[in-house]
Amino acid sequence: MMSVKSLLWRQILSACFVIFLAAFSVSAQQDPNPDSPTPILISESDSLRTLANTPDTLGRGNLLRTKSRAFEPNSRVVLYVTNLDLMADEGANAFRVNVEDALGRQYRFPVLDIQPLRGQEGVYALTIELRDTLGFHTQAAAEGDVLVSVAWRGLSSNRLRLGFGATGGTIKDDAGAAPSPFPTTPVKTSINTELPNAVGYLYSGDRKRFLEQATFGPTPALDERIRRIGLRVWLEEQFNAQYPTNPYPDFPLMPSTAPADCNGNNTPPDPPDVPATCSRDRYTMYPVQNWFFKEAFYGNAQLKHRVAWALGQFWVISGVDTQQSSYMVAYHQLLSKNAFGNYRTLMNDITLNPGMGNYLDMVRSTRNNPNENFAREILQLFNIGLFMLNQDGTLQLDGDNQPIPTYDQTTVNNFTKVFTGWQLCETTGASCPNRTAGAPNYKDPMLLNQNNHNVQTKTLLDYPGAVSKDIPANLNGNVELQMALDNIFYHPNVAPFVSRILIQHLVTSDPTPAYVGRVAAVFNNNGSGVRGDLKAVVRQILLDPEARGNQKTDPNYGKLREPVQLATNLLRHFGVRSANPGTSQSDGYINPQVSNMGQNTFYSPTVFNFYSPDYVVPGPGLNGPEFNILTTGTAINRTNFVNTMVYNQIAGGSTNAPLGTSINLAEMQALAAADTTSNRLLDALNTKMMHGTMTAQNKATIMTAVQALPSTDPLGRARAAIYLMATSSQYQVQR
Repeated sequence: MMSVKSLLWRQILSACFVIFLAAFSVSAQQDPNPDSPTPILISESDSLRTLANTPDTLGRGNLLRTKSRAFEPNSRVVLYVTNLDLMADEGANAFRVNVEDALGRQYRFPVLDIQPLRGQEGVYALTIELRDTLGFHTQAAAEGDVLVSVAWRGLSSNRLRLGFGATGGTIKDDAGAAPSPFPTTPVKTSINTELPNAVGYLYSGDRKRFLEQATFGPTPALDERIRRIGLRVWLEEQFNAQYPTNPYPDFPLMPSTAPADCNGNNTPPDPPDVPATCSRDRYTMYPVQNWFFKEAFYGNAQLKHRVAWALGQFWVISGVDTQQSSYMVAYHQLLSKNAFGNYRTLMNDITLNPGMGNYLDMVRSTRNNPNENFAREILQLFNIGLFMLNQDGTLQLDGDNQPIPTYDQTTVNNFTKVFTGWQLCETTGASCPNRTAGAPNYKDPMLLNQNNHNVQTKTLLDYPGAVSKDIPANLNGNVELQMALDNIFYHPNVAPFVSRILIQHLVTSDPTPAYVGRVAAVFNNNGSGVRGDLKAVVRQILLDPEARGNQKTDPNYGKLREPVQLATNLLRHFGVRSANPGTSQSDGYINPQVSNMGQNTFYSPTVFNFYSPDYVVPGPGLNGPEFNILTTGTAINRTNFVNTMVYNQIAGGSTNAPLGTSINLAEMQALAAADTTSNRLLDALNTKMMHGTMTAQNKATIMTAVQALPSTDPLGRARAAIYLMATSSQYQVQR
């Protein structure tokens, strides 16, 4: 019998293996079908070889007589797929062809075109190119049969053989695979011109998936509410919910060079007289971190908290440079205030936030001493990126097949001149209501000192229909600022750039271009002619067909749970509370554990945040941002965190953790006691934590370890089951 300890080391090794070999091993609410249909790749009539031919033979001859053959690398090939229900604007960029060779390496062949097959209802011709878009293909090593599958909306077809350079080789067919020959009767699927670009369902698996995407973790109460009212009504409730539930930490602004006493006096006392908690509360992110996690655990406006966190992942400031907790609170208040507002307003508010001004040096940038940090990052990291994008987020290429830069150093220099002359709001009167004598004002928006502003002519971003490209000389700096922000806001890259990053943080790390394009279209026009409506953008992201469904079977779909969400999801599943025997709330002091997993909350190590949205997982070559902070060390610490919470607790009674944090295992303990086979326990955990998708192999492995413990120890069995499930790669990747 396999022990829990033995499985612990298996889980650790598995987590480390993931780093190098696999990224993701990783409407109508009354609609009776909660999922999009699963695509079916058509095979030859009597084999597991995909039906395939070349584009020049498309529509000619009898497909049923197509003979097996090999196709040369870089050639174009037509595959045939059925069981689809396409929206009117859904095309080739909604599909991916995943490939595995005999050495177990993963590739992706680009999809060039999809067309209904004339004379055969419900069958589509999918034109692909035998070229690895992930950049890891070596023809000599991969030549021979490969297994190909078609992915659409996070659902994977069956896998069939395709001769790549040659037929044959050592690759094995999937267990249980069967031929899927050309249909002899019409398949009742078609282009659906009525299906909206957003769907939502009342089904258990999809509800749990939705809550993982839209909140900091499902709870029984939230699941029950959505079951009763549906996704759309819940979203409208969230768009109007009061935020925050737990008040922001509220500390007075303090001198920047020395600690003040904890009564808010601004004359620093002698160091021996400073209370131990003064520096912690005023000059670190400790109170903001605790507030953040309490709000994630218990807040009612979960969606706003989640979206504000996502926005802060690319409009970055950091406690590394932002000294006082009150500075971070003022910044986060702007993120939450604008989370469901207009993106243009967010751009303005964050640009003039003193925390951002300090972090990227705009507050120190003058006409005689300009600093380009903010000018560069508002372009590269916050809004448009380095290269021109199509509206589905794919790169635009020039005649030499090279990406087209969005700007050059001259453009940065001109924006730098725009952002000169701003300073902290230190005047008396109504314009600076939070000013405190002797302390820098990091709460009110920065003010312009026109004497320090560069008034030369400036040429900004140039794009078709460019707004405010040319700024004439001798304008007021406030006017220039608005012109510059408009110039950025109306750049065609903003919609796909922002849409893709928000999708990555909420739903899946490697969205299809079609998904990005649908969200970008809503960013460009919310249906009423408004650009930048974040409420409409968030709604589209969460209700999009690529997001919704009871389960997703594409192995490359989903996202690694970043440490913050791994912690909050697990704890919310099991009634997070204090470490005391009663049912009081946690004090929120869990950041040390989250930091050990690679995400020190509000202390981003660089302006690129904890991880880059463009990070590619070594080996598979797939986009997987969160894997950027998964190392052998943090993988073990993820396992250690689960062990701490399941088998122990974060103790209370200390200065930093007065109440501590624990979880409630009474329900799972009762299930383990009521059924000595532990089937009910594992089934309940499968529903709660895995929305019903736990594989039979995973269940059997966990069952073996659980049953190794005596049935007279139901708490031990419950703990073992939760621990092994939460540390499995299947749970740690959010699908």
